[in-house]
Amino acid sequence: MNTDITISDIQSAAERIKGIAHRTPVFTSHTFDALAGTNVFFKCENFQRGGAFKIRGAANFVYSIPKDELSRGVVSYSSGNHAQAVAIAAASVGIPATIVMPADAPKSKLDATRGYGAKVVTYDRMLGNRETIGRKIAEETGATLVPPYDHPWIIAGQGTAALELLEEVPDLDTLIVCIGGGGLISGCALAAKALRPGIRVFGVEPADANDTYLSLRSGSRVEIPMPLTIADGLRSTKPGELTFSIIQKNVSDTVLVSDREIRETTRFLLTRMKMLVEPSGAVPATALFHHKLPAGLGKTGAIVSGGNVDLEFFQTIWD
Repeated sequence: MNTDITISDIQSAAERIKGIAHRTPVFTSHTFDALAGTNVFFKCENFQRGGAFKIRGAANFVYSIPKDELSRGVVSYSSGNHAQAVAIAAASVGIPATIVMPADAPKSKLDATRGYGAKVVTYDRMLGNRETIGRKIAEETGATLVPPYDHPWIIAGQGTAALELLEEVPDLDTLIVCIGGGGLISGCALAAKALRPGIRVFGVEPADANDTYLSLRSGSRVEIPMPLTIADGLRSTKPGELTFSIIQKNVSDTVLVSDREIRETTRFLLTRMKMLVEPSGAVPATALFHHKLPAGLGKTGAIVSGGNVDLEFFQTIWD
Protein backbone atom coordinates (compact mmCIF):
# COMPACT_ATOMS: atom_id res chain seq x y z
CA MET A 1 0.00 0.00 0.00
CA ASN A 2 1.21 3.50 -0.83
CA THR A 3 1.97 5.29 2.43
CA ASP A 4 2.54 8.73 0.87
CA ILE A 5 -0.39 10.92 1.93
CA THR A 6 -1.00 14.12 -0.02
CA ILE A 7 -3.38 17.04 0.29
CA SER A 8 -5.28 15.45 -2.60
CA ASP A 9 -5.83 12.33 -0.47
CA ILE A 10 -7.16 14.47 2.38
CA GLN A 11 -9.43 16.43 0.04
CA SER A 12 -10.72 13.17 -1.44
CA ALA A 13 -11.39 11.91 2.07
CA ALA A 14 -13.37 15.07 2.84
CA GLU A 15 -15.57 14.43 -0.19
CA ARG A 16 -15.93 10.75 0.69
CA ILE A 17 -17.11 11.33 4.27
CA LYS A 18 -19.17 14.48 3.86
CA GLY A 19 -22.42 12.57 4.18
CA ILE A 20 -21.56 11.11 7.58
CA ALA A 21 -19.14 13.51 9.28
CA HIS A 22 -20.32 16.90 10.52
CA ARG A 23 -18.53 20.11 9.61
CA THR A 24 -17.87 21.13 13.19
CA PRO A 25 -17.93 24.74 14.47
CA VAL A 26 -14.99 26.95 15.34
CA PHE A 27 -15.28 28.71 18.72
CA THR A 28 -13.37 31.64 20.19
CA SER A 29 -13.19 33.15 23.67
CA HIS A 30 -11.88 36.61 24.57
CA THR A 31 -11.30 35.44 28.14
CA PHE A 32 -9.30 32.40 27.05
CA ASP A 33 -7.26 34.54 24.66
CA ALA A 34 -6.42 36.97 27.46
CA LEU A 35 -5.32 34.15 29.77
CA ALA A 36 -3.41 32.28 27.07
CA GLY A 37 -1.80 35.40 25.61
CA THR A 38 -2.74 34.64 22.00
CA ASN A 39 -5.76 34.45 19.70
CA VAL A 40 -7.11 30.90 19.68
CA PHE A 41 -9.60 29.28 17.30
CA PHE A 42 -11.01 26.03 18.67
CA LYS A 43 -12.02 23.40 16.10
CA CYS A 44 -14.78 21.73 18.12
CA GLU A 45 -14.73 18.03 17.31
CA ASN A 46 -16.57 17.46 20.60
CA PHE A 47 -19.64 18.34 18.49
CA GLN A 48 -18.72 15.73 15.88
CA ARG A 49 -20.88 12.72 15.14
CA GLY A 50 -20.01 10.12 17.76
CA GLY A 51 -18.62 12.88 19.96
CA ALA A 52 -15.07 12.94 18.55
CA PHE A 53 -12.95 13.42 15.44
CA LYS A 54 -12.57 9.67 14.96
CA ILE A 55 -15.52 9.33 12.58
CA ARG A 56 -13.42 11.12 9.96
CA GLY A 57 -10.75 8.44 9.73
CA ALA A 58 -13.02 5.49 10.46
CA ALA A 59 -15.52 6.44 7.76
CA ASN A 60 -12.81 7.15 5.22
CA PHE A 61 -11.36 3.70 5.90
CA VAL A 62 -14.67 1.80 5.83
CA TYR A 63 -15.79 3.61 2.66
CA SER A 64 -12.47 2.72 1.01
CA ILE A 65 -12.73 -1.05 1.60
CA PRO A 66 -13.27 -2.93 -1.69
CA LYS A 67 -16.90 -3.95 -2.11
CA ASP A 68 -16.10 -7.64 -2.37
CA GLU A 69 -14.52 -7.52 1.10
CA LEU A 70 -16.92 -5.14 2.78
CA SER A 71 -19.71 -7.64 3.46
CA ARG A 72 -17.45 -9.65 5.79
CA GLY A 73 -17.54 -6.77 8.23
CA VAL A 74 -14.88 -4.96 10.22
CA VAL A 75 -13.04 -5.42 13.49
CA SER A 76 -11.11 -2.82 15.43
CA TYR A 77 -9.65 -1.99 18.83
CA SER A 78 -10.05 1.22 20.78
CA SER A 79 -10.45 2.79 24.21
CA GLY A 80 -13.69 4.34 23.04
CA ASN A 81 -13.84 7.10 20.43
CA HIS A 82 -12.50 5.07 17.50
CA ALA A 83 -14.74 2.24 18.67
CA GLN A 84 -17.84 4.39 18.34
CA ALA A 85 -16.69 5.78 15.01
CA VAL A 86 -16.12 2.36 13.46
CA ALA A 87 -19.50 1.21 14.77
CA ILE A 88 -21.24 4.22 13.21
CA ALA A 89 -19.43 3.86 9.88
CA ALA A 90 -20.13 0.11 9.74
CA ALA A 91 -23.82 0.64 10.50
CA SER A 92 -24.06 3.24 7.75
CA VAL A 93 -23.19 0.59 5.15
CA GLY A 94 -25.00 -2.28 6.87
CA ILE A 95 -22.05 -4.45 7.87
CA PRO A 96 -21.18 -6.07 11.23
CA ALA A 97 -18.54 -4.54 13.49
CA THR A 98 -16.64 -6.13 16.37
CA ILE A 99 -14.67 -3.81 18.66
CA VAL A 100 -12.01 -4.84 21.19
CA MET A 101 -12.19 -2.42 24.15
CA PRO A 102 -10.48 -2.29 27.56
CA ALA A 103 -12.78 -3.36 30.37
CA ASP A 104 -11.97 -0.12 32.23
CA ALA A 105 -12.91 2.15 29.32
CA PRO A 106 -15.39 4.89 30.31
CA LYS A 107 -18.82 3.32 30.67
CA SER A 108 -20.32 5.99 28.41
CA LYS A 109 -18.01 4.89 25.58
CA LEU A 110 -18.71 1.18 26.10
CA ASP A 111 -22.45 1.79 26.17
CA ALA A 112 -22.37 4.08 23.13
CA THR A 113 -20.35 1.59 21.06
CA ARG A 114 -22.89 -1.14 21.79
CA GLY A 115 -25.70 1.33 21.16
CA TYR A 116 -24.39 1.95 17.65
CA GLY A 117 -24.77 -1.76 16.95
CA ALA A 118 -21.25 -3.12 17.40
CA LYS A 119 -20.28 -6.27 19.27
CA VAL A 120 -17.86 -5.35 22.07
CA VAL A 121 -15.13 -7.73 23.26
CA THR A 122 -13.46 -6.51 26.46
CA TYR A 123 -9.95 -7.23 27.73
CA ASP A 124 -7.64 -6.21 30.60
CA ARG A 125 -5.45 -3.44 29.18
CA MET A 126 -2.74 -4.12 31.79
CA LEU A 127 -2.45 -7.79 30.78
CA GLY A 128 -3.86 -8.24 27.28
CA ASN A 129 -2.78 -7.00 23.85
CA ARG A 130 -5.60 -5.42 21.89
CA GLU A 131 -3.83 -5.66 18.53
CA THR A 132 -3.30 -9.40 18.97
CA ILE A 133 -6.93 -9.92 19.96
CA GLY A 134 -8.17 -7.82 17.04
CA ARG A 135 -5.98 -9.62 14.49
CA LYS A 136 -7.16 -13.01 15.75
CA ILE A 137 -10.82 -12.03 15.38
CA ALA A 138 -10.14 -10.69 11.87
CA GLU A 139 -8.42 -13.92 10.86
CA GLU A 140 -11.23 -16.07 12.25
CA THR A 141 -14.08 -14.06 10.69
CA GLY A 142 -12.54 -12.71 7.50
CA ALA A 143 -13.41 -9.17 8.65
CA THR A 144 -11.23 -6.21 7.71
CA LEU A 145 -9.10 -4.84 10.53
CA VAL A 146 -9.57 -1.07 10.94
CA PRO A 147 -6.59 0.27 12.95
CA PRO A 148 -7.11 3.39 15.07
CA TYR A 149 -4.30 5.51 13.66
CA ASP A 150 -1.38 3.95 11.74
CA HIS A 151 -2.87 3.69 8.25
CA PRO A 152 -2.98 6.12 5.29
CA TRP A 153 -6.80 5.99 5.02
CA ILE A 154 -7.18 6.81 8.72
CA ILE A 155 -4.60 9.61 8.61
CA ALA A 156 -6.13 11.19 5.50
CA GLY A 157 -9.56 11.15 7.12
CA GLN A 158 -8.32 12.76 10.32
CA GLY A 159 -6.60 15.46 8.29
CA THR A 160 -9.98 16.75 7.16
CA ALA A 161 -10.38 18.44 10.57
CA ALA A 162 -7.46 20.79 9.81
CA LEU A 163 -8.64 21.14 6.21
CA GLU A 164 -11.96 22.54 7.45
CA LEU A 165 -10.34 24.74 10.07
CA LEU A 166 -8.01 26.35 7.54
CA GLU A 167 -10.87 26.86 5.10
CA GLU A 168 -12.57 28.89 7.81
CA VAL A 169 -9.46 30.56 9.28
CA PRO A 170 -6.92 30.49 6.44
CA ASP A 171 -4.29 32.74 8.03
CA LEU A 172 -3.39 30.62 11.04
CA ASP A 173 0.21 30.86 12.21
CA THR A 174 0.15 27.86 14.56
CA LEU A 175 -1.81 24.63 14.99
CA ILE A 176 -1.98 22.71 18.29
CA VAL A 177 -3.05 19.04 18.31
CA CYS A 178 -3.09 16.31 20.95
CA ILE A 179 -1.11 13.11 20.39
CA GLY A 180 -2.19 9.57 21.18
CA GLY A 181 -1.12 7.14 18.49
CA GLY A 182 -0.55 10.10 16.17
CA GLY A 183 -3.26 9.75 13.53
CA LEU A 184 -4.91 13.11 14.20
CA ILE A 185 -1.74 15.18 14.37
CA SER A 186 -0.26 13.40 11.34
CA GLY A 187 -3.24 14.12 9.12
CA CYS A 188 -3.70 17.65 10.44
CA ALA A 189 -0.01 18.48 10.05
CA LEU A 190 0.01 17.23 6.45
CA ALA A 191 -3.10 19.26 5.61
CA ALA A 192 -1.87 22.39 7.37
CA LYS A 193 1.61 22.31 5.84
CA ALA A 194 0.18 21.77 2.35
CA LEU A 195 -2.25 24.67 2.62
CA ARG A 196 -0.01 27.01 4.61
CA PRO A 197 3.66 25.94 4.40
CA GLY A 198 4.88 28.41 7.02
CA ILE A 199 2.51 27.22 9.74
CA ARG A 200 4.00 25.70 12.89
CA VAL A 201 2.43 22.55 14.31
CA PHE A 202 2.85 21.56 17.94
CA GLY A 203 1.80 18.33 19.59
CA VAL A 204 0.69 17.95 23.20
CA GLU A 205 0.75 14.83 25.35
CA PRO A 206 -0.10 14.07 28.97
CA ALA A 207 3.09 13.96 31.05
CA ASP A 208 2.41 10.31 31.93
CA ALA A 209 1.81 9.32 28.29
CA ASN A 210 4.90 10.84 26.74
CA ASP A 211 5.88 8.17 24.20
CA THR A 212 5.99 10.55 21.23
CA TYR A 213 7.81 13.23 23.27
CA LEU A 214 10.51 10.70 24.19
CA SER A 215 10.59 9.21 20.70
CA LEU A 216 11.22 12.56 19.02
CA ARG A 217 14.09 13.27 21.37
CA SER A 218 15.66 9.86 20.85
CA GLY A 219 15.15 9.85 17.09
CA SER A 220 13.35 6.50 17.10
CA ARG A 221 10.11 5.10 18.48
CA VAL A 222 10.19 4.58 22.24
CA GLU A 223 7.79 2.28 24.07
CA ILE A 224 6.62 3.19 27.56
CA PRO A 225 4.60 1.26 30.18
CA MET A 226 0.82 1.60 30.00
CA PRO A 227 0.19 5.16 31.22
CA LEU A 228 -2.41 5.97 33.87
CA THR A 229 -3.37 9.49 32.77
CA ILE A 230 -6.97 10.72 32.99
CA ALA A 231 -6.73 11.42 29.24
CA ASP A 232 -7.88 7.88 28.41
CA GLY A 233 -7.89 8.49 24.65
CA LEU A 234 -4.15 9.29 24.69
CA ARG A 235 -2.91 6.25 26.57
CA SER A 236 -0.74 4.89 23.78
CA THR A 237 2.52 3.18 24.67
CA LYS A 238 4.35 3.71 21.37
CA PRO A 239 3.75 5.98 18.38
CA GLY A 240 2.75 4.37 15.11
CA GLU A 241 5.45 3.68 12.54
CA LEU A 242 3.82 5.77 9.83
CA THR A 243 2.50 8.47 12.14
CA PHE A 244 5.89 8.92 13.81
CA SER A 245 7.60 9.41 10.47
CA ILE A 246 5.08 12.12 9.55
CA ILE A 247 5.40 13.80 12.95
CA GLN A 248 9.19 13.87 12.67
CA LYS A 249 8.97 15.72 9.36
CA ASN A 250 6.07 18.09 10.03
CA VAL A 251 5.74 18.86 13.75
CA SER A 252 7.89 21.58 15.29
CA ASP A 253 7.87 20.15 18.83
CA THR A 254 5.80 18.42 21.47
CA VAL A 255 5.07 19.57 25.01
CA LEU A 256 3.68 17.85 28.10
CA VAL A 257 0.82 18.73 30.46
CA SER A 258 -0.10 17.27 33.83
CA ASP A 259 -3.38 15.67 34.84
CA ARG A 260 -3.92 18.53 37.31
CA GLU A 261 -3.54 21.06 34.49
CA ILE A 262 -5.92 19.07 32.28
CA ARG A 263 -8.56 19.13 35.05
CA GLU A 264 -8.19 22.88 35.51
CA THR A 265 -8.54 23.54 31.80
CA THR A 266 -11.51 21.18 31.45
CA ARG A 267 -13.21 23.12 34.24
CA PHE A 268 -12.57 26.42 32.46
CA LEU A 269 -13.89 25.12 29.14
CA LEU A 270 -17.06 23.90 30.86
CA THR A 271 -17.78 26.87 33.11
CA ARG A 272 -16.58 29.77 30.96
CA MET A 273 -16.96 28.53 27.39
CA LYS A 274 -19.88 26.14 28.05
CA MET A 275 -18.08 23.32 26.24
CA LEU A 276 -18.24 19.72 27.46
CA VAL A 277 -14.78 18.39 26.62
CA GLU A 278 -13.19 15.09 27.59
CA PRO A 279 -9.70 15.17 29.14
CA SER A 280 -8.00 14.07 25.90
CA GLY A 281 -9.85 16.78 23.99
CA ALA A 282 -8.74 19.45 26.46
CA VAL A 283 -5.02 18.69 26.12
CA PRO A 284 -4.21 21.28 23.38
CA ALA A 285 -6.14 23.97 25.28
CA THR A 286 -4.27 22.94 28.42
CA ALA A 287 -0.90 23.63 26.80
CA LEU A 288 -2.11 27.11 25.82
CA PHE A 289 -3.88 27.83 29.11
CA HIS A 290 -0.80 26.89 31.14
CA HIS A 291 1.76 28.55 28.83
CA LYS A 292 3.65 25.40 27.85
CA LEU A 293 4.30 26.58 24.29
CA PRO A 294 6.79 29.10 22.91
CA ALA A 295 5.95 32.79 22.83
CA GLY A 296 4.87 34.43 19.59
CA LEU A 297 2.39 31.78 18.45
CA GLY A 298 0.32 34.32 16.54
CA LYS A 299 -3.09 33.27 15.31
CA THR A 300 -3.52 29.78 16.73
CA GLY A 301 -5.80 26.86 15.92
CA ALA A 302 -6.47 24.17 18.51
CA ILE A 303 -8.21 20.89 17.76
CA VAL A 304 -10.69 19.96 20.51
CA SER A 305 -10.62 16.27 19.72
CA GLY A 306 -13.67 15.00 21.60
CA GLY A 307 -16.33 15.36 24.26
CA ASN A 308 -17.13 11.81 25.36
CA VAL A 309 -16.76 11.64 29.12
CA ASP A 310 -18.40 9.88 32.03
CA LEU A 311 -20.28 12.31 34.24
CA GLU A 312 -18.40 10.89 37.22
CA PHE A 313 -15.24 12.51 35.84
CA PHE A 314 -16.66 15.94 36.59
CA GLN A 315 -16.70 15.18 40.28
CA THR A 316 -12.89 15.27 40.09
CA ILE A 317 -12.42 18.63 38.35
CA TRP A 318 -13.56 20.74 41.30
CA ASP A 319 -10.72 19.62 43.60
